[in-house]
Amino acid sequence: MAPPKFEVKRELLQRTDRVKGVDLHPTEPWLLGNLYNGNVYIWSTTEQTLVKSFEVCDLPVRTAKFVARKQWIITGADDMLIRVYNYNTMDKVKVFEAHTDYIRCIAVHPTLTAFLTCSDDTLIKLWDWDKGFTCTQVFEGHSHFVMQVIFNPKDTNTFASASLDHSVKVWSLGQPMPNFTLEGHDKGVNCVDYFQGGDRPYLITGSDDKLVKIWDYQTKSCVQTLEGHLNNISSVCFHPELPLIITGSEDGTVKLWHGSTYRLENTLDFRMERVWSLGVTKGSNSIAIGYDEGAVMIKVGKEEPVASMDTSGKVIWAKHSEIQTVNIKALGAEYDMVDGERLPLAVKDLGSSDAYPQSLQHNPNGRFVTVCGDGEFVVYTALAWRNKAFGQALEFAWSADSNEYVVRESVSRVKIFKNFAEKLVLKLDFAAEGIFGGQLVGVRSADFVVFYDWDGNIVRRIDVAAKQVMWSESGDHVAIIGDTSFYLLQYNADVVEVAGPATDADGIDDAFELLNEVSETVKTALWVGDCFIYNNASWRLNYCVGGEVTTMCHLDRPLYLLGYLAAQSRVFLIDKEFSVVSYTLLMAMIELKTLVMREDIEGALALLKDVPVDQHNSVARFLESKGHTEYAMSVATDPHYKFDLAVQLGDLDTANTIAESLDSPLKWKQLGELAMSSGKLTVGETCLTRAGDFSGLMLLYAAQGNRDGLAALSESAAEGGKHNVAFLSLFLLGRTEDCMALLLRTQRLPEAAFFARSYLPSKMSEVTKVWKRDLEKLNPKAAESLADPAEYPNLFPDLEWAFKAEALQAAMQARPPHAAEQYADFEGYALRNMIQLAQEAEEAAGLPPPPPAAAAPAKAAAPPPSPPPAAAAPSPPRAAPAAASPVMPPAAAALAAPTMAAAAAAFAPSPPKPAPPPPEPEPEEEDEVEEEEADEEFGDADDGEEEAEEDESEQTPAPAAAPEEEEAEEEEDAGDEDELFGGAEPEPVSAPAAAAAAAGDEEEDDWGLDEDEDA
Repeated sequence: MAPPKFEVKRELLQRTDRVKGVDLHPTEPWLLGNLYNGNVYIWSTTEQTLVKSFEVCDLPVRTAKFVARKQWIITGADDMLIRVYNYNTMDKVKVFEAHTDYIRCIAVHPTLTAFLTCSDDTLIKLWDWDKGFTCTQVFEGHSHFVMQVIFNPKDTNTFASASLDHSVKVWSLGQPMPNFTLEGHDKGVNCVDYFQGGDRPYLITGSDDKLVKIWDYQTKSCVQTLEGHLNNISSVCFHPELPLIITGSEDGTVKLWHGSTYRLENTLDFRMERVWSLGVTKGSNSIAIGYDEGAVMIKVGKEEPVASMDTSGKVIWAKHSEIQTVNIKALGAEYDMVDGERLPLAVKDLGSSDAYPQSLQHNPNGRFVTVCGDGEFVVYTALAWRNKAFGQALEFAWSADSNEYVVRESVSRVKIFKNFAEKLVLKLDFAAEGIFGGQLVGVRSADFVVFYDWDGNIVRRIDVAAKQVMWSESGDHVAIIGDTSFYLLQYNADVVEVAGPATDADGIDDAFELLNEVSETVKTALWVGDCFIYNNASWRLNYCVGGEVTTMCHLDRPLYLLGYLAAQSRVFLIDKEFSVVSYTLLMAMIELKTLVMREDIEGALALLKDVPVDQHNSVARFLESKGHTEYAMSVATDPHYKFDLAVQLGDLDTANTIAESLDSPLKWKQLGELAMSSGKLTVGETCLTRAGDFSGLMLLYAAQGNRDGLAALSESAAEGGKHNVAFLSLFLLGRTEDCMALLLRTQRLPEAAFFARSYLPSKMSEVTKVWKRDLEKLNPKAAESLADPAEYPNLFPDLEWAFKAEALQAAMQARPPHAAEQYADFEGYALRNMIQLAQEAEEAAGLPPPPPAAAAPAKAAAPPPSPPPAAAAPSPPRAAPAAASPVMPPAAAALAAPTMAAAAAAFAPSPPKPAPPPPEPEPEEEDEVEEEEADEEFGDADDGEEEAEEDESEQTPAPAAAPEEEEAEEEEDAGDEDELFGGAEPEPVSAPAAAAAAAGDEEEDDWGLDEDEDA
């Protein structure tokens, strides 16, 4: 048995309470369902979700309709009320009582501001919403419940009604009595619908007698009765786009009947109990079904238009069974086609088809057109539309030779014809699910496709689940299209000819060669030379040459490829409304890319003159993708892209010329990095300078040992706000005083103090005074906690040795720099322990160590309040060298010896003084007493007066000086500050900035590495 002619695909299934009515929105992907429980739902058919819901009432809602031009939903329920909702705002627009019994159906007029309602009160009423929803007419004539009303789409002034009085009546607006009555059912009539296509004046009705009847309302006679349902017929309709009659019954099935032959095509049973309603809409192949247990929407057949275009630009399409044609060349050469705009083509009727067209295709020379459908094929002449040949076929395909074609009569029978006469029958050992024409005959199964020559010999079996096979015009290339990807193969005809007929079931191994695999879902496609053009599931129009996919444009709606005209250099597409549009695709571009794929670069560049200049960059990118970067640079016109290609090729001269014209810091930086990696440091320095790349310049100067460059860089970086680079440059030069001055100038006072502690201990006191004065503006108490080394030297271990180490470091830096070739001799030199070197120099001079910090004046005996008491412990006589201190290499020590000797001589005083007597040890009892006092101080002591005195002594800073002494100290501090700033007063800092400095917060300013992480 042949499979169904119309493929059925389920798009939506929602399980709910009983759905009494369904309706499809004409423009949105929405399904409306009115339920027996009193609710109305709107589902999205694309997202499979509930979009909106309305709680109408507690009684069944038996009917609901969209009014798209008003954004309304009109509902009718068993409470006899009509309710109107705005489905965007969810507002209730109107509520009024329409009947005195249950409301069964609503029919909205397609153009007027009116709608009909029918009810169990046997009345039909017309309402006008522009007149405040007033009833403008009442139609009386039925003697029982009126179940459905519907307007005639061909004459919207008339409508039909179905009633349980066994009759169907046809009415006219403005007339109170019916025009005529159709009687023929033995029981009540539940449903009625008009035929929308062609010239047939037909009505269809369904009844409780389980029969479906088709009526000619002009002759008022029944032309056909459809039998097959096992229970009451609840809904019937003619499909507006397909030659189908759809019937639903309380037996739980939906049946699809052929609209012309009335043959049963398919029976659908979704096991959701009784069927209550059906819904269709113009322009869509979808069908909505309302069940006892929910709603279902299915799509029948394909929405792709049945159309074909020959090589001369003549297009033929089928609207239902009517055949029409347009000629693109009739527009004339003077017509300026715009990409994506609808072409104003004159439509001409050719005739009609004996079978409903499911496919339509020209033969290669355009003389004949084949229509296939309803299990038959008919070959017509393209000009006069005369019948040339016909026969039985589920599918039809032409050969590359216009005199041959192949048909599939069933899953086991495939025939080849030549000159309209049967030539042979293919011997198949599998079920044939489809056939393809072209250079070879393709027969597909569910898992593979087998290619035969036109003499019936097997060529090759390819294990790909193919849904389409398309050959290029030359027959050298073939595209095998699957569900999620497509494959481009090259056909080796010479190999097949030499090999002869294959004896293996898999055919000839080398018959095909895989060129490319592209993971995209193809909707429609065609070949232009060796270029494969297609549109994908996202409705992007692409073309593929040599595996390189290029997007031509993004389509704003579903469009299907028709063909290509080389004279106009345009590809043509059609939508389901049969509007033809075009897009530019240059033949010269396709030929150029084809020659590049064949490695004929000279021939490809010769075609460049035929390609518009604005397309040269596209050509260059294609050349680059194929590894021809030099040719790509010669073709490119975009200076930025050309610069990137020059950098990629390492062409410094070309890149430098382009950078001069662009004068972009980013380009100069790229060029500088390229020059440095190529060893051209002078060029790199120039480029980095023009790019303002201070970090790169610092790296370059440091690697070169360029002191002058670093000195200049420190100034320019400071002027440019890159203080971190300026600081590092000065530090690399050993200019520690300039580093500290930079920190002070930029108000980094805490950092300046700690920097002085590490590298300039002689400046600690001066920097601390500046820091304290600045901090006093914000937090005087915090400023008091800062210890000045001049006043509290006991809090700074090895302070005297730090002074001597500073002097030794200055003496060492006064020597000229060493040559780079001596680097190995100085490895680890930067990590030397300067205090240890100072101690060794003093020992070499035979000098005693400096006195401990505890021998400071009495003024320094009292520590500041903030440091803990442990900080007041006396320093050891000398600092022991750290265990991890690096040992200076012998060569470095030898080179440093003169400096150390000079430092030792500088340290030696004239007459040595006798050493002071050692301090007498204190008795242990006093130590124990002090420990007990300390425990009491930090524990639960009872003597509150002692604690208060100790707290007061801890909170009290150094003894206050007299007013005259304070003025003298302020003058001295001002003099120290002037010396640090070169005689200038420091700029005052804001309170928030001072607070941040006091709290130790790290400000993200131009010192932070976030601005210049390379530094």
